[in-house]
Parts: sequence; C-alpha cells; structure tokens
Amino acid sequence: MTTETPNTPNVPPQVPPQPLRPEDERTWAALAHASVLLDLVTGFGGLIGALVIWLMYKERSAAVAFHALQSLVFQGILSVILIIFVGGTWIVGFIFSFVTLGFGALVAVPLMFITFGIGVILGLGGLIYGLYGAYQVYEGRSFRYLWVGDWLAGQMAARNS
Repeated sequence: MTTETPNTPNVPPQVPPQPLRPEDERTWAALAHASVLLDLVTGFGGLIGALVIWLMYKERSAAVAFHALQSLVFQGILSVILIIFVGGTWIVGFIFSFVTLGFGALVAVPLMFITFGIGVILGLGGLIYGLYGAYQVYEGRSFRYLWVGDWLAGQMAARNS
C-alpha cells in the first residue's frame, strides 16, 4: 500500500508586508498630498496619484493610508465642486444665450467669466492647501483637511473597531 501525495502547485508562502520606516511614511504621506500637483497637468491626475499610493501602502502603513485617503477624498470633492460650479454655469450660460437669441449673452457671458475666475481661485486654493498638507506631513506634523480629515478618522476608527 502506497500513499500518494496530491499534486500541489509550488506556491510561495505569503509574506506579510513589511511596515514602512517612519521617514518613508512621512515621504509617502507627503507625496499623497503633493499629488495635487498632477492636477495642473491632467486635471485629475492627483486623484489617481493619491489612489495609487493608498492602494500600494494601505496594508503597510496606517498613516500613509490615512493621508492618501484624505488627499483622495479632498481632491475628489474639489473636482466635483469645480466641475459642477464652473462647468454647470458655462453650460447654462450657453443654453441661455442660445435660447434668448443672443440677448442672454449680456448676462451669461459676464457670469461665465466670473464663475471661471472663482473656479481658478478655488483650484489654486486647493493646490496650495494640498501642498501645505504635504509640507506639514513631511516635517512630521499632524495634518488633517478641514472636515475631511476628521470625518475619515471617524470612519477608519469605526471600521477598525
């Protein structure tokens, strides 16, 4: 009587991810916030950058995961506000001008440029705020985006308990 062992594929053992060193945590957390710079080039690259950092480091560092998720949510909210506010005003302005046979342009065009200017100010404010967050985190200080940081901290605490 012989005992046969079933054929099992050669699967390497799962090695738990190594935690990051504190200086690497600060660097990756700062890069997550600084990913807002990618929005200057692509318009949405900061979202992708923060998402990639979160996916790469969520198992290795709670701090990096928190900062990347914070940056992702902040940039997402800012993008939605800018798209709805600026884009919506321009679409309504074009439709209003067309429907009124151009007379609405007397109101719509100045309004469109005003909202564009406000959008630029909001975009630059978001960029500066994200870079400020990157600086604070890189220097080893605590940083939370207004409203977003506290909300996410509560969500993460509830999920971990």
